[in-house]
Amino acid sequence: MNPQLIEQLRLRLGANGLPYEIPIHPQLVHLTLGLFIIAILFDIAGVLFSLEKPIFKFLGLAAIRSSFFDVGWYNLIAAAGITFFTVAAGFFELLLANPPVDQKSAWGLSAGWTMLLHGLGGVLLLGIIVAMTVWRGLQRYHWRKDASRQVQWSYLLAGIAMLGILYVHGTLGAHLGEEFGIHVTAANTISKNVYNK
Repeated sequence: MNPQLIEQLRLRLGANGLPYEIPIHPQLVHLTLGLFIIAILFDIAGVLFSLEKPIFKFLGLAAIRSSFFDVGWYNLIAAAGITFFTVAAGFFELLLANPPVDQKSAWGLSAGWTMLLHGLGGVLLLGIIVAMTVWRGLQRYHWRKDASRQVQWSYLLAGIAMLGILYVHGTLGAHLGEEFGIHVTAANTISKNVYNK
């Protein structure tokens, strides 16, 4: 094969060990988290609307209960959609990671175990978010379509439990960046620029 063609096809890695300057996965993670958290919080606000109604009236805000459920529903749909890209970018970036071998995280895990748990956890969370979206859709359009409270208490409890699971999963991801230095763009870019001068 032509050496020039091989050189053109070779993956050029930046300061963060990726073929692009800024890791995509952390950006998408925060979008997934924000959308999911907003979805659950607005559904909780919709359920507790009768308690909040006097506050809205006092503040002069025209609030409708169904609007809270609409915000919850559409944010959950967006979270489910974006999470596919979040997991895909995460796996791509994990495949290019070069973690230290002899180091342990604050939880006593090696980089390899942390990567494995974070990767498998991402797939599991994707499945749960999609399942919760289907569950929420069934409540909205079939089971509770004529009820003023669109969501079941069990759904809200599952959503709150998911917030805890997302925290643990996010902490594993933070260990990858902070403790193992995997794709830490700002730090790696600064050190590359300082040492190359």
